[in-house]
Amino acid sequence: MKITVQTLVQAPIARVWQAYTTPQDIVQWNAASDDWHTTQASVDLREGGSFSSRMEAKDGSFGFDFAGTYTRVVPHELIAYSFGDRTAQVEFVPGAEGHAGVTVRVTFDAETLHPVEQQREGWQAILNNFARHVHAH
Repeated sequence: MKITVQTLVQAPIARVWQAYTTPQDIVQWNAASDDWHTTQASVDLREGGSFSSRMEAKDGSFGFDFAGTYTRVVPHELIAYSFGDRTAQVEFVPGAEGHAGVTVRVTFDAETLHPVEQQREGWQAILNNFARHVHAH
């Protein structure tokens, strides 16, 4: 089963792309709630390149690495990747002529451990943080 989340980011596509793919930006927005943060990120943005984000509870009680391999990269349009036995893709869709902003749409394979709605809410929260980060910078 696939889950899709999306947000509209009011910024030029080049800025949106940069914020999504630059480690210095990723560590500022990649968290689903205020009690979590990303302490480090690495990006080798090319097909076959790898990525990793270290996500930790701010109280130090838990942490994990979210890591995978890029399977397709189309600058300013698409990032597809695999992580474990799952896949995801991120689409960057500029607004129609005369409309500002970029829709960032993430579609990912659901996992079986957590309820679908919880997974959707978590990924949506991260995307909402991303939009706020881009707007603030």
